[in-house]
Amino acid sequence: MPQRASDPIVIPDALWQRPQMTEALRARSIGVVFRLVRQYAGASQTQIGIACGMSQGTVSVCMKQGGRQVQTLDVLERIADGLDMPDAARMTLGLAPRTFDPSAAPTTNATVITRRDEPAVLDASRFLDSLDVNPDVQQEGQPVRRRTFHKIAGAGVFNAILADIPLGGAPLEGVDAFAAALAGYPDIGSPPSRNTVDLTRLSNAVAAAKRNYQDCRYSVVIDSLPRLLVDLRTACKAHEGDARLTIEALSAEAHHVAASILLKLDHEGLAWLAADRSMQAARHSQDLTIIGSSARIVTHALMHGGHHGAATQTASTFAERIHRDADDKTPAFLSVYGALLLRGAVAAGQRTDRDTAATLLDEAEDAGRQLGGDFNHRWTAFGPTNVQLHRVNIALQLGDAGAAIHQARRINLDRIPLTERKATLLIDTSRALTQWGKHDKAYDMLRFAHGLAPEEISQRPSSRRMMRELMTSAPPSTKRDLREFAVQIGVRL
Repeated sequence: MPQRASDPIVIPDALWQRPQMTEALRARSIGVVFRLVRQYAGASQTQIGIACGMSQGTVSVCMKQGGRQVQTLDVLERIADGLDMPDAARMTLGLAPRTFDPSAAPTTNATVITRRDEPAVLDASRFLDSLDVNPDVQQEGQPVRRRTFHKIAGAGVFNAILADIPLGGAPLEGVDAFAAALAGYPDIGSPPSRNTVDLTRLSNAVAAAKRNYQDCRYSVVIDSLPRLLVDLRTACKAHEGDARLTIEALSAEAHHVAASILLKLDHEGLAWLAADRSMQAARHSQDLTIIGSSARIVTHALMHGGHHGAATQTASTFAERIHRDADDKTPAFLSVYGALLLRGAVAAGQRTDRDTAATLLDEAEDAGRQLGGDFNHRWTAFGPTNVQLHRVNIALQLGDAGAAIHQARRINLDRIPLTERKATLLIDTSRALTQWGKHDKAYDMLRFAHGLAPEEISQRPSSRRMMRELMTSAPPSTKRDLREFAVQIGVRL
């Protein structure tokens, strides 16, 4: 019976010892690895994609002779985790073993690579959960390990993953601190009394996180936000009534920021969890605009996972709901409503649904006219100019580079109040110029974006991928300039 896409992949342990597999791992020929998995495990491209967090189309391109080469450690680790590679195979691929075991070391002189920019306590970029089921099952005389793969979708699964993290030892930093905060650590002792919770401090801290995110100071957000998430959780336990509703609204906004920054860093699993926490808190707040705002980040998380149809439907449904149920169309409401329509339009553009994208853009433009200008109500930065920014992005998603550049020319950069939105426009324009074959101008736009928002270029995986794409297609003179620029900002191409 043919396997279904949702069936787990069953990989014989002996496959990892085959000479073809060893050579493929040593050469990082992921396409060959995938072809061997298909041959010996009977896995379809869709199954491999689900396991490794990739689209079926990407798997197909990798599997073609001379197809796409995978070089980034994030993706290699995701593939190793998705296929449940034993430590010997991981080390042959050039990755650190999950558990140090001298007997697992490969016989070849493999280079073990660990990340220099992330702590080793927990690799939070792994958004696939795996559960071993009867590891001693036999198939054709060979032991196999059955694995079922799931997106992290709730605290129960995530808490199980992190259940053995000790509360002592060195404090967690960076994305690991987000992982611990979202999973419920630290959660020591009794909740504070109502008198010890400073609501003004919490409100100011959430506002500071929002401002730092919109100013592209991502490192500041990463350093401070995990502790704030914990403080908000404990504050919710200490209050009831109107104060509790206020704290839930703050928690929804803080988790929204957490999900946004995690998506920028390609930590999809943690972003899903943060978006879900944002929506839970928003519902508890009983505030329609907060619910609509959290629906934006849920939509964004769906888009990032490739679920563009579901993302479009989510944005449209929530926009319709808050529009129907709102008693007063305040500036805050119009801003959230319009921003939600824009997020749905982007999702429609990513699935090449031109009609829906155009309809949602026009509805958002109407909301911008009603608002009467460009503001930052509820941290949306919504207004007529923001609608124009999204027209650039959606034209780019639809492959209309000329239309994207035409739209970009109509925008006055000085009218964009937020650094993050300015940087996004510059990056989108650089992409469009690359598609249009204007590589030197694309490079100039990229440098401009870095001067405005350095972390948006040097820290985001998507920006680094864009630089690699430009490097691939640019003429020699631009390649030389781009290579020197990458060295200057510490990006490895």
